[in-house]
Amino acid sequence: MAPTSWMTLQMGMTVVVVLAGCATASPPSRMNQYVGTHPVPTLESLNPLSDRKGRTGLLVIADQTAEGAAPVLPDEAQTRLTEQLKERLGQSLPLTVETLLPAEGVQPRGDLSPLLELAQSHDVNYLLVVVASAMEQEYPQTVFLGWHSHSQPGLRRDNWSLLEAALIDVKTGAVLLRGEGRSMATLDRPMAPGINQWYPVIWFRPAGPDGRPWWPPTYEGAPNTLRVVTMNDAAKRLTLDLQRTWLEFRHQDFVSSRE
Repeated sequence: MAPTSWMTLQMGMTVVVVLAGCATASPPSRMNQYVGTHPVPTLESLNPLSDRKGRTGLLVIADQTAEGAAPVLPDEAQTRLTEQLKERLGQSLPLTVETLLPAEGVQPRGDLSPLLELAQSHDVNYLLVVVASAMEQEYPQTVFLGWHSHSQPGLRRDNWSLLEAALIDVKTGAVLLRGEGRSMATLDRPMAPGINQWYPVIWFRPAGPDGRPWWPPTYEGAPNTLRVVTMNDAAKRLTLDLQRTWLEFRHQDFVSSRE
């Protein structure tokens, strides 16, 4: 085989491997590993929330137990994410998170009992469990400088982030509501820092509404910035997913009351 043909074949195989990785790397659900298997909640499951009574606790679990899991967020970023979830979920659902429950010692045993005991020890009526997980892959990628007139060898890092939520009635152990938010972003950077002012750079995949990239403040911290940006976007999507379910319930309740 001619050298040119061999190089073309190698490049084609590399593209296939990368695309295959992109197709399969979306994080698998981790919620059942913490709360067990339950029937899929129906809209009627949300009836207890109509009176807006009861204390709610929020438990945010940073999961890194799945094979190929990405590193969890730095502590400061994880704290900010928890506070954002507390505020956003309180705006999207008819509940107010009064207590943040500690996630230390929580393990994926596939059993809800330890979480119910934790919730009872904090005297809450509802427990909102949020599991954060992510997967990453990094591979060689040419980065172009100066309007494609010059290029440098670089790296692309893909991050897939997933936030899952389950609202649990502490008294009955029933799962009243489930939702999720997924996001993907990529980090492009040269092999060495300081090559060009436009790198490192982060892009959402697909691009966000404004189509603008993110520029990490440092080259060394760029992977952590990628994880924070992607997880925050997943949090927005989770909030919208839960809000959509609640609005569907309210609409169904209104229609039923008119019949």
